[in-house]
Amino acid sequence: MTDLYGLDISGAHLSKACVGNTHPDGEACVTLAKIGQDAWAMGDSKRPDAEPLRFTTAELDAAGIDPTRFDLSA
Repeated sequence: MTDLYGLDISGAHLSKACVGNTHPDGEACVTLAKIGQDAWAMGDSKRPDAEPLRFTTAELDAAGIDPTRFDLSA
């Protein structure tokens, strides 16, 4: 199993998707980047300096997150 937090994401391009929910801080958006074979980094668009969380493709699937919504392929 790959150590997801051991992967270098310094050159990763995070794509943004919004769910349309709005609240006082703005629209609810997340960012996602493919960082390796079966490895993804997900961040909060309102906190771009925060370290993104990392997931496998199976974990994204289990959460109902489709990378194609971010214009990314699995």
